[in-house]
Amino acid sequence: MKKIISLLTLAFCLSVSLVFAQSNGVGTNDQFHGPVGLQMYSLRSIAQNDVEAAIKLAAEMGFKYVEASSFYDLTAEQYKALLDKYGLIAAGRNYGWNEFTTDEGIQNILNEAKIFGFKYAGIAWYGHSKEGMTEAEALDAAKKFNEAGKKLSEAGLIFVYHNHGYEFRKLENGTDETVFDVLIQNTDPKYVTFEMDTTWVIFPGADPAKYLLKYPGRFALMHLKDLRKGVVGNLSGGTPVENDVPLGTGQANFPEIFKAAQETGVKYYFIEDESPSFEAQIPQSLKYLESVKW
Repeated sequence: MKKIISLLTLAFCLSVSLVFAQSNGVGTNDQFHGPVGLQMYSLRSIAQNDVEAAIKLAAEMGFKYVEASSFYDLTAEQYKALLDKYGLIAAGRNYGWNEFTTDEGIQNILNEAKIFGFKYAGIAWYGHSKEGMTEAEALDAAKKFNEAGKKLSEAGLIFVYHNHGYEFRKLENGTDETVFDVLIQNTDPKYVTFEMDTTWVIFPGADPAKYLLKYPGRFALMHLKDLRKGVVGNLSGGTPVENDVPLGTGQANFPEIFKAAQETGVKYYFIEDESPSFEAQIPQSLKYLESVKW
């Protein structure tokens, strides 16, 4: 009888976990809550020839949320119509920095945000020295990010900076701090938030969980990427796309990262897989997320 009760209890717990995961969306479980979306740049090789096919594939993989990249040959309205057709929601979009430097560019971002209904707009690259972003460059960038963020905030939007690895140059002040600390410490939380790309923290030798815990509330978004084991990084902000591997098979300590992320206020998690094997790897990553524990 005890054995039967134990089996029934186990079955009940598994069913509750399944229901929770399904209600909270793809790639989640009773401990990792997500929500998990897809950075559409992952499907660029498909979208270059057929944008609708890429959007359809994202929906078939089970995603509800996406982070938009290029619209290719479509207008924002046409792209939004395709997202609606397949039940997808754009939670944000990354732009080039130049879009934020003119009134016309800012207005275009505001217009697109109104069309899609997203509130996160940002950049994934900023000009810097070849040897990695300097402290002076970071201070200048922070000033400009605050200015752009203030303009966006007037329309209810939030400026986002996505790290790309070159920001982890060590400061020459005898501490463990990096240029990334300078960026975070000199941007106003009212106007600027951050999107942590896990690979582009690990690649230059830093610890994602450490930064999440050091700056609670500063990271609203996250790119979920894993770096192939054995790869030694640097401050270049670049590595072959073949070094993107399924989540849980590379160098990232995701249980530790997710525990910190959920404690410190990350709102959306976007899988970004730039490898040629993305069609096979993204489902593997989702399966890992549905089982990850800590």
